[in-house]
Amino acid sequence: MDEGPDGDGGGRRRGDLRRPRAAVRAVLYRQLATDEDRAAYWVRHVRLGVALTEVTALAVAGYVLMTPGTPTRTATLMALAVVAALAAPLLLLLPLAAMVRGPRGSLLFYLWSLADTVLVTVATRVDGGASSPLSVLLFLLLAFMAVAYPPSGVVLMGAVTTGGYLLCVSGGLGSSAVFVALVMATYTLLCAMASANQWEAQDRQVLLLRTSEVLAATDPLTGCLNRRAFLDRLGSAAAGAGGPWVVCLVDLDGFKGVNDRSGHAAGDAVLREVTAALGVVVRETDTVARLGGDEFAVLARSTAADAASLAARLRDAVAAVGARCGVTASVGVTEVRAGEAGHEVLGRADQAMYRAKSAGGNQVTALTR
Repeated sequence: MDEGPDGDGGGRRRGDLRRPRAAVRAVLYRQLATDEDRAAYWVRHVRLGVALTEVTALAVAGYVLMTPGTPTRTATLMALAVVAALAAPLLLLLPLAAMVRGPRGSLLFYLWSLADTVLVTVATRVDGGASSPLSVLLFLLLAFMAVAYPPSGVVLMGAVTTGGYLLCVSGGLGSSAVFVALVMATYTLLCAMASANQWEAQDRQVLLLRTSEVLAATDPLTGCLNRRAFLDRLGSAAAGAGGPWVVCLVDLDGFKGVNDRSGHAAGDAVLREVTAALGVVVRETDTVARLGGDEFAVLARSTAADAASLAARLRDAVAAVGARCGVTASVGVTEVRAGEAGHEVLGRADQAMYRAKSAGGNQVTALTR
């Protein structure tokens, strides 16, 4: 029995239609750059393309002037060369670095390539079609795309270029036209392979850089942030980003005794447990870091009134973890003042923490001045 328009068959057909459209959208709207270095690469690519367009337009103009032809042919080819030479530099006026980091930045390059393909196709047709040497410029366009475009984009534009040659340049499906189209399709695949290799290398490089950044910012024992990363975030907080902020400096009481009695492996286990306990107490927007040894720090978006409650929860969390081994925490609390240096904030939190430790430990002390 046939399925109705809203039955499973209709749903499958709509799904089948959506898949090609989704694939095309994935190609057209692929993000080209995720960092400044890659964005700078694309800006250089555009400048190279503009320079290449200027040289090509000049070469076409020279070719037209040195070869005989009708006045219409000469005027049309010269006009196309002038349009290309004048239009290409306009791309440099666009905010390219920002565009390539957005989801629609790739669309600009495909429209640019499509416009160039149309200009070359029209020029080749005016100059005599398949017999014109201007058709080799189509191969130049494909090579330029292979330098930077993602492989799926190269295949898409190669299909457009090959189709444009067959429909508008060759004048028919003769043996020579089919042969050139096959060569063009093969060349497209080679360009796509080169593009795939380049993008794979780029992805590996980005992954390596991100992994290095994570390792550089992470304490290897506990997995939380290290001192350098904490100071970076503290600097951003002091610059006025999303405040108010407070810092809680957590120093473990009795930790040396754990190492002395049970060894460093037991001490390392306690540090990992403390890190996990602190992470449970804070919010996702807060930062937990190990500054070194048995000293931790928490950067939290909080007012001074709420900071005492947070510090008490941190102290209680450490006490719960360290109950079996005699470890507690002295917590020093201070506000982050706009514009001050990170070491000044930590110095003030350190003073508050030592006051708590001098009072017998397992205490919370706030220092605001």
